[in-house]
Amino acid sequence: MSNESPLGSRALVIDDDPSLQTLVGMLLGRVGIQITSAETAVEGIRLLNEEDFDIMILDLMLPDMDGLELLAALRQDDRFDNLPVLILSARVDPEAISKALESGADGYLTKPYLPHSLTQRVMSILSQGRKKTQPPTTG
Repeated sequence: MSNESPLGSRALVIDDDPSLQTLVGMLLGRVGIQITSAETAVEGIRLLNEEDFDIMILDLMLPDMDGLELLAALRQDDRFDNLPVLILSARVDPEAISKALESGADGYLTKPYLPHSLTQRVMSILSQGRKKTQPPTTG
């Protein structure tokens, strides 16, 4: 569901921190991206099965499931082949970043992040769409 412009795009944010959900919603709302939030992996999976999204922003440390497990399950489901996933996590260790990108994430941003970095990365991923052969990017 790649768009040439982020205006009207829909993002699913799966993060257990309501203040982060609010901040991401505010930042992406400024560039015309609509946000739906989930605090758990189970809630995120339910939303993925009920609605269409253009991008998913995923935390790795969720209360009910490791974000990498959710990412792996997502990548095994053909329905979500074209759904780009941006990891937004406090985990800064190179092993976690590498594993996320190898598991099918389309980008990785560490918390805390600069607001411009988030909007720029999301807009870039939305304009490019999911490229299964793209080289991993970090930042």
